[in-house]
Amino acid sequence: MAEDWAIGVHAVAAAIDAGEVEQLWVAREREEDRRIREVVAAAELHGIRPRWAATAEINRLGGGPQHQGLVARLLARPAPTLAQVLEDIPAPGLLLILDGILDPHNLGACLRSAEAAGANAVVLPKDHACPVNATVRKAAAGAASRLPIVVVTNLVRSMVGLQEYGYWIAGLAGEASQDLYEADLRGPLALVLGSEEKGLRRLVREHCDFLWHIPMCGAVESLNVSVAGALALFEARRQRRTQAKPDELR
Repeated sequence: MAEDWAIGVHAVAAAIDAGEVEQLWVAREREEDRRIREVVAAAELHGIRPRWAATAEINRLGGGPQHQGLVARLLARPAPTLAQVLEDIPAPGLLLILDGILDPHNLGACLRSAEAAGANAVVLPKDHACPVNATVRKAAAGAASRLPIVVVTNLVRSMVGLQEYGYWIAGLAGEASQDLYEADLRGPLALVLGSEEKGLRRLVREHCDFLWHIPMCGAVESLNVSVAGALALFEARRQRRTQAKPDELR
């Protein structure tokens, strides 16, 4: 499917609320479903007239049967720039940078965790990474429409720009010597996670101010990237809720 589509109840509902939907298709066989009716009502309030269709047609539009009876074509809109997003972030900002996540379900889960933990934005590379497509949006359960997502052509250059803007950059790496739970995550911070198999790329790693590992018990050597991201983001959330903000990270 193209990147300008959303499928599933949560993703489509969030896209409608965000004013992103151009056209909505609804499975006729799901007409009595309460959740479907709520989404249809929301669409009509936004001036969107749903098109009822057979499930076979919805399957074709949605690229398979995982649509929960809803498929939406999204409006073509320019993505925000990093500079634009930073202007609207209250201090101390919390960003998530994803270095080449390839699996759409992992990317969607990362977006979902980022929103739940109160991250202000997510930064993704344009190339060699999964785009924010319909599968990602469904896995993100609406977070892709509620959270600013910045796509950059040069991730390292963007990291340098964040550092110049006053952010600390911290990468998660299993071999890092510093324990995540002993680090201070209360200042302006961008957490960086690498790809599922290779982790952080060399240049990305070299431009991090800190490298932290998540302590683990047992014989497991690593965590799924979305799980690792959730742990780090919620640790930042915990510290920011329970401790006063310092002038800078230690």
